[in-house]
Amino acid sequence: MDAFKSLVIILLSSVFVDNYVLTRFLGICPFLGVSKKLDSAVGMGVAVTFVMVVATAVTWPIQHYILNSMNLGYMQTIVFILVIAALVQFIEMALKKFIPSLHKALGVYLPLITTNCAVLGVAINNINEHQYNFIQSIINSLGVGLGFMLAMVLFSGMRQKIQESEIPESFKGLPATLIAASFISLAFFGFGGIIENLFK
Repeated sequence: MDAFKSLVIILLSSVFVDNYVLTRFLGICPFLGVSKKLDSAVGMGVAVTFVMVVATAVTWPIQHYILNSMNLGYMQTIVFILVIAALVQFIEMALKKFIPSLHKALGVYLPLITTNCAVLGVAINNINEHQYNFIQSIINSLGVGLGFMLAMVLFSGMRQKIQESEIPESFKGLPATLIAASFISLAFFGFGGIIENLFK
C-alpha cells in the first residue's frame, strides 16, 4: 500500500506541483507555439507524453546497465538525445501514415520534440535528481507528460479567450500571451501545499 501511495504522490506531484512547463520552464517552445488551437495542443501533449514515457523506459536501463557498468556516465546526455531523436522519428512516421491531419497540424513542432528540453530533462532528472527506480521513473514521466498536456490545454483556452477579447494594441500578440502564461504558472505554485497535506 505504501508503494502504491508513493506512486500516486509522484504522479500528482509531477502533474501539478513540479510541472515542467509552468514551474521549471522546460518545453516552452511547443508550449507557446502549438497552443493556439485545442486539437493541436492535445495532439502535441499526447505525442510528448508518449515520447517521455518510452524515452524513460529505454534510457533508464541504458544508464544503469550499460553506461554505469562501463563507467560511461559522462556519455549520458549524448546517448539520451540519440534515443529521443530515434523515438521522435518513429512517432513522426506513425502519425504521417495513420493520422495525417494531426501530422499536418503539428507541422514543424513535431520534429522539435527531439530538442524539447522537457523530454530530455525528465529522462535525466529521473536518474540524477530524483534517483527513482524504474517504475517510479515511468510514473514520473507519465505525470510530467500529463502535466505538459494539461498546461497546453489550459493555455490554449486562455489564448482563445485573448483572441476574442478587446485588449490594448500594445498588449496584442506576444505580450498578452506571456502575461497569460505567467498567470497560469502562478496558479500552479499553489498546488504545492495541497499535495503535501493530502498525503500526510
